[in-house]
Amino acid sequence: MAIYRFRLSFDDYDEVIREIDIKSTQTFEDLHKALHRTTGYSAEKSSSFYVSSDHWIKGDEIAYLPTQKKVDRGVALMEKAKLSAFIEDPHQKFYYIYNFDRPYEFHVELIKIILQTDPNIEYPVLFKSIGEAPKIFDANNIPTEVVVNNPISNDFDFLNEMDFVPEDTEEIEAMDGRGITTSSEKDEDADDESDSDDFSEDEDYHEDEYDSKEDY
Repeated sequence: MAIYRFRLSFDDYDEVIREIDIKSTQTFEDLHKALHRTTGYSAEKSSSFYVSSDHWIKGDEIAYLPTQKKVDRGVALMEKAKLSAFIEDPHQKFYYIYNFDRPYEFHVELIKIILQTDPNIEYPVLFKSIGEAPKIFDANNIPTEVVVNNPISNDFDFLNEMDFVPEDTEEIEAMDGRGITTSSEKDEDADDESDSDDFSEDEDYHEDEYDSKEDY
């Protein structure tokens, strides 16, 4: 029984590498789960290996938790697919997509075939780990520091409290320094403005009723 050593690297993070030793008689599901024991990701996500050319062109698919459409099409299942059945080259490559809902893509390459197993090792086993896998943040895994660093303010937010939208500008324009002008106040103000247009030189006009020229 041979041991396959696979090198797995992120497509977008070349500096993150995992090398895993696994028996040739083990399955793609064993390799899938072994990888995510090293990344910390949940293995229970719909994912697939693809037999690949040297230029990473995807061929036959080996799926984990496939859609019904893929099942109906007869896709190979990871839990039933032995690694040895898909190795046609001593440097066989596979393209691997983890979590189709929010995918990470990997290059998987067979880099060594070891002819004898070590009876003291439980396979699959991590042979080498380089770099830290990128963190995954989603609706169910929100970092606590986001909440801590952005506390909810208790200050009164006028625009938010009033559900302000751009169409409300006429209402905002009706405001003065004392608050919102109600419809009845608007009518009174209109009457006052009408009366003030008719004042004569005999009427007592007080400049100190206004704070500045901006109030005219």
